[in-house]
Amino acid sequence: MPVVTVAPNDELLEKLKSNMQEVQARGGQLYVFADAHTNIQSGDGIHVIRMPENYGNLSPILHVVPLQLLAYHTALVIGTDVDKPRNLAKSVTVE
Repeated sequence: MPVVTVAPNDELLEKLKSNMQEVQARGGQLYVFADAHTNIQSGDGIHVIRMPENYGNLSPILHVVPLQLLAYHTALVIGTDVDKPRNLAKSVTVE
């Protein structure tokens, strides 16, 4: 199962790394959008896409652009109408 993760270099990075290890332990393929200084390396089951360094409050804007492009191109590949998504599911992880 492919899992897309955004890994900004912030105070929650260590918790995110723990969650990523759980995904790997269960056989998931990780695709990580990581800031330049996160020390996350590509390897078996993990594919790292480097983002620019962390820009503080502007960081979410920089990270959402590739996610939107990924969603758009994925929808095109599977033949979904990108203007009328149906059965949209949301997932929220709570501590």
